[in-house]
Amino acid sequence: MLKDEVAKALKVIQDGGIILYPTDTIWGIGCDATNTEAVKKIFALKQREEAKSMIILLDTDNKLQSYVREVPDIAYDLIEYAENPLTLVMPGAKNISEALIATDGSVGIRVAKHPFCEQLIQRLRKPLVSTSANISGQPSPQNFGEIAQDIIEGVDYVVDIDQHDTSLKKPSTIMRLAPDGRFEFLRR
Repeated sequence: MLKDEVAKALKVIQDGGIILYPTDTIWGIGCDATNTEAVKKIFALKQREEAKSMIILLDTDNKLQSYVREVPDIAYDLIEYAENPLTLVMPGAKNISEALIATDGSVGIRVAKHPFCEQLIQRLRKPLVSTSANISGQPSPQNFGEIAQDIIEGVDYVVDIDQHDTSLKKPSTIMRLAPDGRFEFLRR
């Protein structure tokens, strides 16, 4: 089933579509992080200003240097030892859609620890956009049952995994990380 769902989601993403999918945190809306048209579809669905950036997911920290000009060494330790899912906001974003790069040139990146995400990103060979499955300004749904019908109907594909999991999930911890290794928490 996992393999089939990865294959279906991959096809939609490769065709420029957007998906609703489970992650190691809350449910996300995603697309190919290099496809600006697909990224714009997500902004439109969420009714979100394009000035508010979205994060990207990777399957391994080995790929950080492909999307950030200077990755501080501490980034690898933070990812490895984080007790909860951790999004790192780092300057010097590269090789992704301009629509995902914040006005200060930064991007938020999380290494996803969810089998579906890991396999999809491996097969896509590109980062996956991830943003909470809600209309901008509304609360983030903590499980599939809390996702608004507008969101479910607004995506091109809804992944059929973890939909019956009613455990309450929460968003990742977010930390801003400077090239010199200094960091600050943006969300704990």
